[in-house]
Amino acid sequence: MKLYCLSGHPTLPCNVLKFKSTTIMLDCGLDTTSVLNFLPLPLVHSPRLSKLPGWVSKDGSANLQKELKECAGRVFVDSQPEFCLPERELLDLSTIDVILISNYHCMMALPYITEHTGFTGTVYATEPTLTIGRLFMEELVNFMERVPKAQSATCWKNKEMQRMLPGPLKDVVDVWAWKRSYSIQEVNSALSKVQLVGYSQKVELFGAVQVSPLSSGYSLGSSNWIIQSHHEKVSYVSGSSLLTTHPQPMDQSSLKNSDVLILTGLTQMPTANPDGMLGEFCSNLAMTIRAGGNVLVPCYSSGVIYDLLECLYQFIDSANLGTTPFYFISPVANSSLEFSQIFAEWLCHNKQSKVYLPEPPFPHAELIQTNKLKHYPSIHGDFSSEFRQPCVVFTGHPSLRFGDVVHFMELWGKSSINTIIFTEPDFSYLDALAPYQPLAMKCVYCPIDTRLNFHQVSKLLKEVQPLHVVCPEQYTQPPLTQSHRSDLMLELQPPPMPYRRCSVLNLPHRRRYERVYILPELANSLVPSEIKPGVSLATVSAVLHSKDNKHTLQLVPKPPPVAPSKKRKRVLEEPPAVLAPKTLLSGAVPLEAFLATLQNHGFTEVKVEETADGHILHLQAEDTLIQLEEDGTHIVCDNNEPLRTTLRDLVLRFLQKL
Repeated sequence: MKLYCLSGHPTLPCNVLKFKSTTIMLDCGLDTTSVLNFLPLPLVHSPRLSKLPGWVSKDGSANLQKELKECAGRVFVDSQPEFCLPERELLDLSTIDVILISNYHCMMALPYITEHTGFTGTVYATEPTLTIGRLFMEELVNFMERVPKAQSATCWKNKEMQRMLPGPLKDVVDVWAWKRSYSIQEVNSALSKVQLVGYSQKVELFGAVQVSPLSSGYSLGSSNWIIQSHHEKVSYVSGSSLLTTHPQPMDQSSLKNSDVLILTGLTQMPTANPDGMLGEFCSNLAMTIRAGGNVLVPCYSSGVIYDLLECLYQFIDSANLGTTPFYFISPVANSSLEFSQIFAEWLCHNKQSKVYLPEPPFPHAELIQTNKLKHYPSIHGDFSSEFRQPCVVFTGHPSLRFGDVVHFMELWGKSSINTIIFTEPDFSYLDALAPYQPLAMKCVYCPIDTRLNFHQVSKLLKEVQPLHVVCPEQYTQPPLTQSHRSDLMLELQPPPMPYRRCSVLNLPHRRRYERVYILPELANSLVPSEIKPGVSLATVSAVLHSKDNKHTLQLVPKPPPVAPSKKRKRVLEEPPAVLAPKTLLSGAVPLEAFLATLQNHGFTEVKVEETADGHILHLQAEDTLIQLEEDGTHIVCDNNEPLRTTLRDLVLRFLQKL
């Protein structure tokens, strides 16, 4: 059993498990943190960005003025943003049989894998994961294609040049493997390979293993996966939550009795309490609106935004925000809000029950009906005529590098009465804001990450008790900024096996058993003999038939009858003789009793020598050796067949014949 790690980002995982002749990819997350090294893509021409000075090294030896721009002491690439892909050289990705997807955040690299590696397998995901994953991909393609960049920067990637660059550009990994966004055709082709599955549905892979998704409690349709054969069980836990939010609660009991548990996708904010962050979000929002300012919330088009809108729904009237407009701007805003209302069976019980009343499960439906929440595909068209301030705008992308959020940063950034509230934990807010400096607007950081923290996961592992735990190496040591916090790491006995990007782990679990079926006719012919009370044994002579990883013992075919003929043309045409099976011997030869038997039969001069595997008996007068070992007995004598036969019969007295 082997595990290949193709991604260095623990919450955007991509691993490949080789298990029982199948090759299974677990998630294919796209590391989007690479876009922080690029300049934002403004929707309308930005004089500020176009006037940024080009970068030249202090000694003048490196001149990349056309490709790199400097802003407030940081250097950015002036080109279409690029993404850090999962490692594609570690193993041949065309050999992958299936891809299992945990949630829609962990599938963004799918088109790069399915369309450019020779992949011919199947992708398994739940319906909400596929639907919302499609929205995320379409939104990303839309953001990139509506603001194309004329030039493409490549010289800065040169190894010689990269060495001279200032950080963080100097330290980026695998920069030559970074790629631009895929096209909508590639998205459609990749998603056509997805097969839908439901929670606890068992899917057979070539008869070798069974895979099954379980609710992970993190987002609509998010899953953990069980991969099991008849005798082994591997659990894959990625992006799970024990908090009561809108998805179905996490299924923990099915993870029990795992031989190996692969753990990834823990919270990125172990010290931030999601409930406390929601409270802070609401109070900062109200404070800004009362002061006449606008609030900008950079967010994804699904997920935490549903909880934010629900929280605001309860908060609006008590905070006298009834007249404040809320805008949700995304190319997929309408689809996202509608889909969240129709995936009833994937919601928690409380929200499911509303569907049968009938009532919309999420309160944002009421906010839309009462015109408090309005959604638009972009800032062009209807939005520009209906837009009024002060207001709250939810829009993407949380990296602040592309999407409508770039326009609002340019529009509101110069005024200190406006506030930007970061709720997504995927990007460092300081890095996200760097190309907008100097910035006058207030900045509030309220990261809401509902995934498991270290305390919760330690408790979970104690309950499910896997034999071995495998996790990213980041989880086996405290964060660099808080090196004294040993509670912000996994402490288990035995210690977890850590992995990092490009590592290959030989998992400690060894396969020892295989299930074999026996045909009834063959079973009927067996004659068991009792070797000790309650234990019977029978020998089997059969043909082993293996197909689709299923093994069956069948009767040995009888030789076909030969038609009588005067002359046999060839000896080879005679049917092969089926030999009767030899009797099998079991038991052990007790040394003292055997020596006594030898004495009784006239073998008196016996010298005993102890070996690592048993004993050697030297019959000196007869110049013969008897080797007694655990799994065999050897009689060595020189051309004396009667003596060998006598000694053999004496040994057989102590053994049982089957």
